Amino acid sequence: MRFNFSAIGQILGFLLLMNGFFMGTCIPVAYYLHNETDLIALFYSSSISAFLGGFTWLIAKKKQTDKEMHTRDGYIIVTFGWLIMSASGSLPYLFSGAIPAFTDAFFETISGYSTTGASVLNNIESLPKDILLWRSMTQWLGGMGIIVLAVAILPLLGIGGMQLFVAEAPGISPDKLQPRIAETAKRLWLIYIGLTGLETILLMIGGMSLYDAINHSFTTMSSGGFSTKQDSAVNFSPFIQYVIIFFMILAGSNFTLTYFALKGRFKKVLEDEELRYYLASILIFTLAIGGTIYFIKDLGAEKSFRDALFQVVSIITTTGYVSADYTAWNHFALTCIFILMFFGASAGSTAGGIKVVRHIILLKNSFLEFRRQIHPRAIIPVRLNRKAVSQDIVFNVIAFVMIYIMIFAVSSIILSFVGVDLITSMGAVATCLGNVGPGLGKVGPMDNFAGIPAVGKWLLSILMLMGRLELFTVLMLFSPYYWTKN
Repeated sequence: MRFNFSAIGQILGFLLLMNGFFMGTCIPVAYYLHNETDLIALFYSSSISAFLGGFTWLIAKKKQTDKEMHTRDGYIIVTFGWLIMSASGSLPYLFSGAIPAFTDAFFETISGYSTTGASVLNNIESLPKDILLWRSMTQWLGGMGIIVLAVAILPLLGIGGMQLFVAEAPGISPDKLQPRIAETAKRLWLIYIGLTGLETILLMIGGMSLYDAINHSFTTMSSGGFSTKQDSAVNFSPFIQYVIIFFMILAGSNFTLTYFALKGRFKKVLEDEELRYYLASILIFTLAIGGTIYFIKDLGAEKSFRDALFQVVSIITTTGYVSADYTAWNHFALTCIFILMFFGASAGSTAGGIKVVRHIILLKNSFLEFRRQIHPRAIIPVRLNRKAVSQDIVFNVIAFVMIYIMIFAVSSIILSFVGVDLITSMGAVATCLGNVGPGLGKVGPMDNFAGIPAVGKWLLSILMLMGRLELFTVLMLFSPYYWTKN
């Protein structure tokens, strides 16, 4: 067993430096608003993060003897990087007094970085605009992954970043855009930034202020769902809601396909099986739910369709925006929403959840078992995009889904044990593990997580981290095999 602690220290220090830098970008907003309390809070938060990051980086740099980073190092960096960033990102809330309790501040911050969107805030619009901007920025950074951003700059540190990229974004790595992983990360971020800018412009055309447009673009493209409004997207105009729907769908698509589309390689996009299943799922659930609420609510055809489409896209992409109180719909619609919390969008997107490609592989493998029973000697592989999927990947998918369901069940029981009712427990665990945002019961679309006990908030924080890093990255650190020598 061998760890490159100097490389780990350098990267964790660099991440803290980056966190301090992005906190600092909110300082001009506080200055413009003449908010001295927040200006000082952001300055202290930025300075502390930058100082600790720079100090850690320098110490690790001096002790560096090996530039090679191993796979085990990647798992430590990604997991602890997320925890350190969340702890550091809590400082503006604490110093400004916006969220005075550390448990609540950490919960809000890790919800941001994991792009979950679960919130403990009872009156979002009462918070200063500079703090809300930082809140939205945590989601934007977490969306593509601040680890991936660091990978693009790792060559400056003289350290290769492939292990980091695999641990952070396993859905992207099989189909790299460029031979060098740093170039891949840069191109992904350019697409991400470009789409964020485009959405900002369209939202402003729809009548949204520049400030609100930037915030909602940050949290749409990250599949995060933090809004500057307490009622989320309920009172937005139809044009703005359709713009958000379009960009939520883009954010939930594999970013490599967006790259291919921009390069004019539309055939490769259209042939992608996961994309077809993803869009078909949106259409089917939208028609089912839209038809249901059309007959039970006096909303009209367009409004029923828009509410259904918005909520289906928001949940399946794990964005978590709300355009209507779906708990007020009938049991069929609510059941569909709950099922969608276990879908997730495409691999290689900013969305959380199980991901559509895993569902495809699981379903295909299950149906192929009938053929294998009839022809036990035949080798019948699962195929995705007309290519055979290795048995190792199939086993990995089965294990992932099994562990996911087990964690959901056990966590729901634990949360109910600490005093949360069963419906709320199941909704809270499903939405945090899937990085969705709103849940069921007392954490539904019109409520928040403020009433969850402190122990429950820490459990849900861990689930948000596990969901964002796709379980194995975090669980690997608890495996005895990870720590044994080989």
